[in-house]
Amino acid sequence: MLQAYKLRKTFGRQVALNDVSFHVEKGETLVVMGPSGCGKSTLLRCVNRLVQPDEGEIWFHDRAVMDFEGEELRNYRRQIGFVFQQCNLVGHLTALENVALGPLTAGVPRDRARSEALATLDRVGLAKFAHKLPAGLSGGEQQRVAIARALAMKPELIIWDEPTAALDPIMVEEVLSIMAELAGEQETAMVVVTHEIPFALAVADRVLLMEDGQVVAEGEPHATLFQSEAPVSKRFRRLFELRYAGAFGTAKRPRGRKEIRRARNDHSRPIGVTRKVLRS
Repeated sequence: MLQAYKLRKTFGRQVALNDVSFHVEKGETLVVMGPSGCGKSTLLRCVNRLVQPDEGEIWFHDRAVMDFEGEELRNYRRQIGFVFQQCNLVGHLTALENVALGPLTAGVPRDRARSEALATLDRVGLAKFAHKLPAGLSGGEQQRVAIARALAMKPELIIWDEPTAALDPIMVEEVLSIMAELAGEQETAMVVVTHEIPFALAVADRVLLMEDGQVVAEGEPHATLFQSEAPVSKRFRRLFELRYAGAFGTAKRPRGRKEIRRARNDHSRPIGVTRKVLRS
């Protein structure tokens, strides 16, 4: 569905992306991981043309994204939902109005846009807060409104730029559970930048590891995170052992969404993914 080929982007003397290539299939969840400053966010912004690559190509359904301008570019962006670290909600609009805003600007009739926005808020558990302004919502609730706003456009691909980075652990659980449910439905492809290792193991179809603006490893989540010889993979292994080994004990580490579904009652399930999701 989406293919990026040999992307390069520099900011002055800093090389943010250096010969980066990847692809996303329909309904697939690709998790992008790596240390801060390695180019993950720049990569996402290049995909959505918020940042213009210096070199390289991006193809969406066999169409050259770099050639898009004007209305064609706007139509492309409507098919690519973007959930940022910061929610970027419109402060003077209610949750319902924030979610309905995209469809309204795309020409959807007002009554239909509002009814569908309410249904989308209900999908993320916030229908009862539809009348609230962002200031009256918690950080996790605001992020769920941002997710509903992205879903309201019925995108083919959703891009997530560390959506839990600014949240406390309880709010992280709320947001990751919704993301896991969306991944399990396999209706929309997702590219997720995150540092949440258990989430990547449970939900990703593939993991892409980046370091210094380059892709250093890519593949099945368990193999990429626990068997790759890339230095960044070894650091993630150490991080995993420090944070989660006690919770997992000696149980076999999960190897992605399919294996977790085959072992629905396995109590070594990843932290941050609810039992409801594992049984979906």
